[in-house]
Amino acid sequence: MSASSDARRRVTELARLHERVREGDEAATRRQHDKGKLTVRERIDLLFDKGTFVEVEPLRRHRATGFGLADRRPHTDGVVTGWGRVHDRQVFVFAHDFRLFGGALGEAHAQKIHKIQDMALKAGCPIVGLNDGAGARIQEGVVALAGYGGIFQRNVRSSGVVPQISVMLGPCAGGAVYSPALTDFVFMVRGTSQMFITGPDVVQAVTGEEITADGLGGADVHALRSGAAGMVYDDEESCLADVRFLLSLLPSNNRQVAPSYYSEDPVDRVSEGLVDIVPADTRRSYDVRDVVREVVDDGDFFETHERWAPNIVVGLAHIGGRLVGVVANQPSVLAGAMDIDASEKGARFVQMCDAFNIPLVTFVDVPGFLPGREQEHEGIIRHGAKLLYAYCDATVPRIQVILRKAYGGAYIVMDSLSIGADLSYAWPTNEIAVMGAQGAADVVFRREIAASDDPEATRAERIRQYEEELMHPFYAAERGLVDDVIDPARTRQVLAGSLEALSAKHAEGPSRKHGNPPM
Repeated sequence: MSASSDARRRVTELARLHERVREGDEAATRRQHDKGKLTVRERIDLLFDKGTFVEVEPLRRHRATGFGLADRRPHTDGVVTGWGRVHDRQVFVFAHDFRLFGGALGEAHAQKIHKIQDMALKAGCPIVGLNDGAGARIQEGVVALAGYGGIFQRNVRSSGVVPQISVMLGPCAGGAVYSPALTDFVFMVRGTSQMFITGPDVVQAVTGEEITADGLGGADVHALRSGAAGMVYDDEESCLADVRFLLSLLPSNNRQVAPSYYSEDPVDRVSEGLVDIVPADTRRSYDVRDVVREVVDDGDFFETHERWAPNIVVGLAHIGGRLVGVVANQPSVLAGAMDIDASEKGARFVQMCDAFNIPLVTFVDVPGFLPGREQEHEGIIRHGAKLLYAYCDATVPRIQVILRKAYGGAYIVMDSLSIGADLSYAWPTNEIAVMGAQGAADVVFRREIAASDDPEATRAERIRQYEEELMHPFYAAERGLVDDVIDPARTRQVLAGSLEALSAKHAEGPSRKHGNPPM
């Protein structure tokens, strides 16, 4: 056989090998589909622009020999890694293949993930993890655990440098859950994805409690109770579509600004309906998301953690084509009062925005921190301080808009000028004070009211006096604590102009290794 014929034969064999690797085992694929799950390559096809995915180490195999592994050495070792384009921007990926070892992580499997994490960091590109694995590969022992350690270390090294997105498309148990917890965004799919430290069997053995995998760590549990999942979907297709959308919003790394977009929505659009959305009566609720959608470009608002800590709303939107992070009190839940979970949620979002150069717009309508023994004993002081720390530490453009009530320490924490906001605007319905007028009158004029012949009339008069002297709409503006009192209908125009003015903001922090945020 000639050298050229031998070369062609080897090329043909290589093509067949790659074909077999891509197709995988037919029976295993059928089992995956029977569970309502896509295969690893079907998921990758949905994530990336058509024809752009480039695989790395498709022929990698493990080298373990114990417990029958010597006879089971499939190519890829249960994880597909590589890069491709998402809306024509480069993104890296690792994706577990549950058909091989149940997606369990061994030495070679981990090394492939380490490599792609390192490549993403060096290239300054986002990385997406498509998680569908059964944890550490027990047959490989401690080297599997060490593999997880390397992933966690790289998660932390990349934190705040490139966006990291975890997509939970199957089980994720034990120490494996800490990688998603270290990333910027976590997506889950109902019915097929779970996250937990110890599974249902262990829980039952230790505590006697019977619980299903979904009941212990399913998508709705983490969306509603733990806050570990930011976005939840009914199917993989819609989940991956929103992953693509989120990637289109974010900058590729912390040295870039987010892509700007042209919108036909005029920046000087007047929003007369805002006056009707927000009642002047502070005792009446409304949905602050209606305010946000009226102000941002085309009403498009990508909300995260919608169901967890719903008394605060966070998400991404554009104003005048510029990406902004929105933080807003939600008066329709707990009257917008801040609590432990809301503080955690807001702090995490503010830190993410600051890391990736996303300006912050904060809409304030807050009666204070939620009172009660449970909140105090569970640590509202230290948890509330996390949001305060996050805002104080942020160097991106920061704009506050006070819609209505802004009372006490919660007003300060919600990015007031006193903690470093660049600009603060208030609507004519604003009430900025230490507390509400009724509570203030009860404290300041307690003795006078008690000694009065007509306590109710005296109390009503003192409430009116406090409102007129300390809570009128222009009190804070007269003292420079807000920059202007604006017509609500002009909010969009004012924000767009302010973002333009602050677009070149550069703030240097003090020289330090890092801060020590509240625990």
